[in-house]
Amino acid sequence: MSDGLAGQGDLLLAFDADDTLWHSENLYHAAQAQFRELMTSYADESTAMATLHRVEVANLPPYGFGVKAFILSMIEAAVELSGGKVTAAEIGEMLAAGKEMLAAEVELLDGVADTVARLSADYPLMVITKGDLGHQASKLERSGLAAHFRYVEIVTDKTAEVYRNIFAKHGIAPQQVVMVGNSLKSDVIPVLELGGWGVHIPYRLTWAHEHAELPADLATKYREIERLDELPALLREMR
Repeated sequence: MSDGLAGQGDLLLAFDADDTLWHSENLYHAAQAQFRELMTSYADESTAMATLHRVEVANLPPYGFGVKAFILSMIEAAVELSGGKVTAAEIGEMLAAGKEMLAAEVELLDGVADTVARLSADYPLMVITKGDLGHQASKLERSGLAAHFRYVEIVTDKTAEVYRNIFAKHGIAPQQVVMVGNSLKSDVIPVLELGGWGVHIPYRLTWAHEHAELPADLATKYREIERLDELPALLREMR
């Protein structure tokens, strides 16, 4: 699998979930807009958002990724921005926003349902998603896609070492993997570093923490498409 894809039977297709299979970041953006509105009495918009981002990133080690971590970070940022004057009612609105996010309907991206079903007939599929275990498992089940995936991995972070351990657990060589996702930093680059293939499908909204540049030495096994339903044709082209 050095210059082109191996035979169809030798491949495993791995997918990110949030903003690759279904919409997610739009929920965070809506909650951030609500946060900015709540903080108008305490700080200007740019200060509020910069503080929230800084607190979110600082809280990744203890809290990890996901809605619950995000809401805790919003409350902490509000306490800081208000100098401890944030009201119980304002905190209540943030908690309510989090509950709405957790209960939100799983909305698949265009073409995902048919494409995943089609690909599962020809390849073993894996979903690798990071975040809260219960919430991510619930979203996968509610998406209607769960039956198509042979393997499901919900992790606290996505690094080359995490991917290496996942593939080793299932007896899969990284060179057999085509990883598909919306984040260069979390989905594509770590698998490229292991010798696998990476297919990037940019989403219209991206959390600043997920921005990254593709190293030039990894570009030979990198591809980019606009929609998931372009993937079957891309796989044929790559073979």
